[in-house]
Amino acid sequence: MENESNRITKQVFSFLFPGSPRVNSLLGTFYISSIPNFILYFVPPDIQPSSLNSLVSFAVGGLLGDVFLHLLPHSFLGENNDDEVHFVQVEERKNVVIGSAIFVGLSLFFVIDKLMRVANGGEGEHSHAHDMKEYKHEHRQHDDMGKTTATKDNSSIIRQRTSANKVMNEEKNETSKQQSNSIKLSAYLNLIADATHNFTDGLAMAASFYSSPSIGATTTVAVFFHEIPHEIGDYAILIQSGFTKRRAMLSQFITAIGAFLGTLAGIAIEEYSRGVHDSNNNTKDMVDINASEGIFGTGVVLSDLVIPFTAGGFLYIATVGVIPELLEINGKLSRKIRLKQAMTEFLAMFIGISMMAVIAWNEGV
Repeated sequence: MENESNRITKQVFSFLFPGSPRVNSLLGTFYISSIPNFILYFVPPDIQPSSLNSLVSFAVGGLLGDVFLHLLPHSFLGENNDDEVHFVQVEERKNVVIGSAIFVGLSLFFVIDKLMRVANGGEGEHSHAHDMKEYKHEHRQHDDMGKTTATKDNSSIIRQRTSANKVMNEEKNETSKQQSNSIKLSAYLNLIADATHNFTDGLAMAASFYSSPSIGATTTVAVFFHEIPHEIGDYAILIQSGFTKRRAMLSQFITAIGAFLGTLAGIAIEEYSRGVHDSNNNTKDMVDINASEGIFGTGVVLSDLVIPFTAGGFLYIATVGVIPELLEINGKLSRKIRLKQAMTEFLAMFIGISMMAVIAWNEGV
């Protein structure tokens, strides 16, 4: 029975990946990029706020699960494609370099977030509340002014009220504009992080197929199921940020370009490495020199910093960009309904983390 299952699996993989490592890498990238995005077509754009928060919670669980269960372990320990026991050489300076890459990723997203807020004139949630307080204060001032001028003629009262309403409407429109700009920041940052993450997926696809067809096929399956919760969660974040369904789907397809760019870069690296290896096949000293040319004299090369950099970006998005929105409570709802919604969000976050845990566990992390 097991041999029959393995035979069917090999036939399916041979059908899906019939070409060379270069062709199979591009095919695998197409599978993991297109199918999860097409699933978004069946996700309704007019999601209820409660359902939307649940999807956002699911996205947070997926992001944090990806960071702590997938990206960080791979950054520090690497990964192997077999079930054998492997010894890991501990290099303290290597850990410092990788940790610095995580910090740089988080800090860069903070800088981008800050600059976007400055450019858009947004001042954060606290400033929004402050603006609303000022609006209410000025509204009371206008009311008091109307009372003190009650003895004046009707035309004067009408002019004052018209002027007051005009000022309040302008302030209200400006506040709404600032809120809209601030809400969209997390969406744009999430798209940047998603494109970066897709780039690393593309690198992984190329590396795995150049290792062996079976490793490439299993990696494709793992990344495919890894991408589905991300795409749905990112879609929910975009919808919550004010994107239309069409624009959200288009944005997700655009970020998928990062995966193809990563695959092309991975193919170029693999082809170049194989060319150098073939031309220096009998030169042992050359291999030793290349092995010692890591960053700051460590065993870390530039490509090893992409995943920890991405981990830092996702960590910022989840903790700073999304979770604060989930902490907001609708005071108009009853305590029972608010508690039910909170439990639903906790469950959705747990499911997102659990899916990442299952994927990481089966990948042999």
